[in-house]
Amino acid sequence: MHTATPSHGQDVAVLIPCFNEELAIASVVRDFRAALPHARIHVFDNASTDRTAEIARDAGAIVRTVGLRGKGNVVRRMFADVDADVYVLVDGDATYDATSAPAMIMRLLHDGSDMLVGVRKDDNLAGAYRSGHRLGNRMLTSCVAMIFGGAFTDMLSGYRVFTRRYVKSFPALSVGFETETELTVHALELRMPWSEMDTPYSTRPEGSESKLSTYKDGLRILRMILRLFVAERPLQFFGLVGALSLSIGVAIAVPLLTTYLATHEVPRLPTAMLSTGLALIAAISVVCGVIMDAVTRARREMKRLFYLGIPGPSIARDP
Repeated sequence: MHTATPSHGQDVAVLIPCFNEELAIASVVRDFRAALPHARIHVFDNASTDRTAEIARDAGAIVRTVGLRGKGNVVRRMFADVDADVYVLVDGDATYDATSAPAMIMRLLHDGSDMLVGVRKDDNLAGAYRSGHRLGNRMLTSCVAMIFGGAFTDMLSGYRVFTRRYVKSFPALSVGFETETELTVHALELRMPWSEMDTPYSTRPEGSESKLSTYKDGLRILRMILRLFVAERPLQFFGLVGALSLSIGVAIAVPLLTTYLATHEVPRLPTAMLSTGLALIAAISVVCGVIMDAVTRARREMKRLFYLGIPGPSIARDP
């Protein structure tokens, strides 16, 4: 029978990416220190222009600086530099509930998941979860579900718990806020066990401003979804391109064929050439999709084998 300690003897690291969060970071470090007294608190400062790093260090966190701007760059460094059995990733803006962390870790360990996502619940507090962000999150989450599967509720949540084998197998190719999309698709592509848990979501401290731009970062996330679609589902992507090209080519060719059968002449030669070109594009697209799909399958198998070579938490292997 397992003990009731939240970490079950696991080495827990709390990872906090920050950029100009001097008004919030001290409370975030203190709250997670109180919730997880045996965890190591790491603050990765993304070259802030305020006193974020100094305040975090005074609050008792292990502080490191990342010069390359962007949350994705920070996550890459955090996952590479920190060794632990269980990782808690949380934004440094004091909007996520630290007291939920022990329950999230217990849920991750008992369910045998590799990633647990904290689903934001704001209890309709004004300004806590802006309507534009909420709508964008639903749309982007639906796009990922349609392409890659999975029934995530809050794909863009910045509050997550991971096992070591997830973190050390994650490629971390994104630069900015699209990193949450990459985190989600990585779990879906390797068919990792994942779960979700509701967590309270509150407003930022007064005077603190969000770094997330609804439209700019939304477009970056859409581009990331498209890149992942091409990289991870090449046969479907190029198959759609080929089907669209062939459909247009056939639609153009039908009137020409009708005229030819009636008069034995091709009155619009450029149109006929365009139709033939579209048919060739369709064939080339399908061939590219087949070749890239074979490459993607081999790459996915290698990633899966690397993932399986990393031991998971011992509790997940106990009978």
